[in-house]
Amino acid sequence: MKNYFFCGVGGSGMSSLALALRHHGESISGSDRSYDAGNCLEKFTSLQKQGITLYPQDGSGLNKKINCLVVSSAIEDSIPDVKKAKELEIPIKTRAQVLAEFFHQYNGIAVGGTSGKTTTTAMIGHILKKTNVDPIVINGGKMLNYPTAPGNGSILCGKGTFCVIEADESDGSIELYKPSVSIVTSITLDHKPLEELRVLFSDFVSKASVGAVLNADNEDCLALKEKNPNSVTFSVNGADADFKAEDIVPIDNGVRFNLDGASVFLPVIGKHNVANALCAMAACELIGVTRKQSIQAMADFAGVHRRLEVLGTTKKGVTVIDDFAHNPEKIAASLQALRSYPGKLIMIYQPHGFKPTKMLRAGIVEAFDKGMEMDDTLIMPEIFYAGGTATKDISSADLVKDLEKTGKRVHYIPERKKIIGLVKMLAQKGDRVVIMGARDESLPEFAKQIFEALN
Repeated sequence: MKNYFFCGVGGSGMSSLALALRHHGESISGSDRSYDAGNCLEKFTSLQKQGITLYPQDGSGLNKKINCLVVSSAIEDSIPDVKKAKELEIPIKTRAQVLAEFFHQYNGIAVGGTSGKTTTTAMIGHILKKTNVDPIVINGGKMLNYPTAPGNGSILCGKGTFCVIEADESDGSIELYKPSVSIVTSITLDHKPLEELRVLFSDFVSKASVGAVLNADNEDCLALKEKNPNSVTFSVNGADADFKAEDIVPIDNGVRFNLDGASVFLPVIGKHNVANALCAMAACELIGVTRKQSIQAMADFAGVHRRLEVLGTTKKGVTVIDDFAHNPEKIAASLQALRSYPGKLIMIYQPHGFKPTKMLRAGIVEAFDKGMEMDDTLIMPEIFYAGGTATKDISSADLVKDLEKTGKRVHYIPERKKIIGLVKMLAQKGDRVVIMGARDESLPEFAKQIFEALN
C-alpha cells in the first residue's frame, strides 16, 4: 500500500483519481484551498466518508510516511504543501503521471479530443457496465446513471481488465498515455494552438495497440487515420465513415437516428451527443462489444452532470439548465441542441481564464452570434479567475462589446444578485435559462439559486 497526498484534492480530476486509488487499496490524504475556506463542504464530507483524510493546505499533512505528493500541472511552487514535500524529499508527481501509472496496469481506453471527452467516457463506461465488462472508469464529471458510485458517480470501480479515462491535451499530459484504444473526438482551437494539438494527437493515435477511433467530420481528426492501421471513423454530417448516423430527429426526451438500418434512441439531446454515442460504440466494438449491445445499452444513458443538465421547470413554465460549455465548439454544440426545441434562451455565460479567453475571444463571439436568435438574451459576468499569475488584460466586457455590434441582446453584469434580478424580469413561460461555464465550482449552486428565485 502506498501513501498518496493530493494537493488540491477537491478538483474534479484530482478527486476522481484519489477515489480510484483509495478504492484499489491505497492510503489517500489531501488538502484544498476550498476546504480551508469552508466552501463545497458537501463534496469534502463525501471524500472523508470514502476514506480520504483532509488537512489544511499549510504543509501539516505531509510527513516522511507519504510516498508521493500529487499535484495538478498548474500548481505553484509557493504552495506550502509543495515546499514541505521538497524539504522532506517526498517525490512530487502530477495527476497525469500518477493516472498514467494506474492506467497502464489495465487494458486502457483513453478518450482524447478538445470537446466531448467527459460524455464519451461516460458512454463507454455505461456500455461496458451494461454488457458485464465491469470496467474501471475515471471521469472528470459525475455520471448520472451511477449516483451512488464513488465521487457521486465520477468513477466506477469495476473488477474487470479495462480502464477508461479522459486524456487531457490542455496541459500536454496526453503524451503520457499508451492506450489499447485511442479516441479523438475533435481537434479545434482550445487551450493550445492547432499546430501543437495536431502533433500531440498524432502521437496519441499512433501509440494505440488495438486501434483508434476518429471523427470523420473533423478534418484534423481524419488526417490521423494513417497513423494507426486499425482506425475506425464516425460521422453525423454525412461523411464516409464506419459508424454513420442518418435521419437524426430531435424528440421530447432525447434524439432518434438510424445506424446501419437500426433505429437508435438516445435519451440526451443534441447532434453532438449523437456523435459522442457513435464514438463510444466504435470504441466498444474495437474490444468486442457488438453494435446491437451498444444500442441497447445507450437507450437508458442518463447523461453527465452539467452537460445540458435540466435542473427543473418552474411553476411558471421556465426551464433552468446547467451546462459546462465554455469553448467555441462546446458553446456552438449546446446552442444547436437547444435551438432544436421551441422557446427563447436566456443565457448566463462565465468565461474562465484570462489567457484562454483572450485566445478564444473571436471564436466565443462567433459561436454566440451564430447560435443566438434576436429575441434571446446573453448575460456575462466577469471572467473567472482561478488564481496564479495571469495577466488580467481582457474582460468579459470586451466580448460583450464585440457582440453588441451584431445587434444581439447582451449584458455585462459582474454581480450575481443583479443577474438573478434581470433573469427574473425577463423569463417567461416556455423560456430556457442556461447557466454556462467551467472551472468555477460555484456555478452549479448559482444555477440552483436562479431556479429557486424563478420558482
